Amino acid sequence: MQIKDCQIEIVKGDITELKVDAIVNAANNKLEMGGGVAGAIKRKGGQAIEEEAIKIGPIKIGEAVATAAGKLPAKYVIHAATMGLDFKTDEIKIRNSCASALKTAEKLKINSIALPALGCGVGGFPLLASAKIMSQEVLKHLRENGSNLKKIVFCLYDQEAFEVFQKGVISYLEYVTQKLGNGPFSTVDAIIEINGGVVLIKRSNPPFGWALPGGFVDYNESLEDAVRREMQEETNLELEELRQFHTYSAPGRDPRFHTICTVFLARGKGKPKSGDDAASLEIVKLDEVEKLDFAFDHKKILEDYLQYKKSL
Repeated sequence: MQIKDCQIEIVKGDITELKVDAIVNAANNKLEMGGGVAGAIKRKGGQAIEEEAIKIGPIKIGEAVATAAGKLPAKYVIHAATMGLDFKTDEIKIRNSCASALKTAEKLKINSIALPALGCGVGGFPLLASAKIMSQEVLKHLRENGSNLKKIVFCLYDQEAFEVFQKGVISYLEYVTQKLGNGPFSTVDAIIEINGGVVLIKRSNPPFGWALPGGFVDYNESLEDAVRREMQEETNLELEELRQFHTYSAPGRDPRFHTICTVFLARGKGKPKSGDDAASLEIVKLDEVEKLDFAFDHKKILEDYLQYKKSL
């Protein structure tokens, strides 16, 4: 598919054999090249790649640097640090390392780059989650920057990974670019009080963490209709005493793209039940909110709500 002047491709194969300007190595922050993609790059490209990388390193997790590509068809290897030597990674590390790899490509003034499934080898990160995080970062990079890149390739070694990325990247990017448009995107969330607490969902898709239930406003739909629909889909609850609380619009509140969110207050009616796209649903006491890790700016929203309740 095409985003601006850049072609996005998903291929099954060996990233070391691709004829692109740069390939990305899912590196550790010491830039030592042992197993996985890094080991394959060193075996085929030569020891000189690792030697050059180690002279540059160590780097911070989430950063990226470039070296020559030795005997490989590519001109450069971009080493994106997705983890330390403990081999532990997470959403933020993958998101930052992908963004850094793309920025490094721009500094090199190259036209094509190939990326593996970051974090999914020794890091053990779920394939679909990595696909969505990486596609979000690619979309954000191409939309927010004047890019030299004309081709971005997601290269997967085995059939399972290829199929997951084919669905996770292409279908996601098509949904955002064709259905949602260029943004900023209108969304709705709700603080629903029920059974002495508020309804929170555990997200199963990146960005991960706890969140208020909510979602995108469809074309030809009012904010009120959207929040009632989303709550029915995500919590199985009907809303009573529905009223607007506040609108949150800071450009960085959503790491995927710019969203403008109207938050509603309501009381829930019915039996809470999580929707298919949530890992779980819980009723949480307001005084327990500080203990949780939230996606987006939802902790701030709940803190604002607590201040609001104290002022009544």
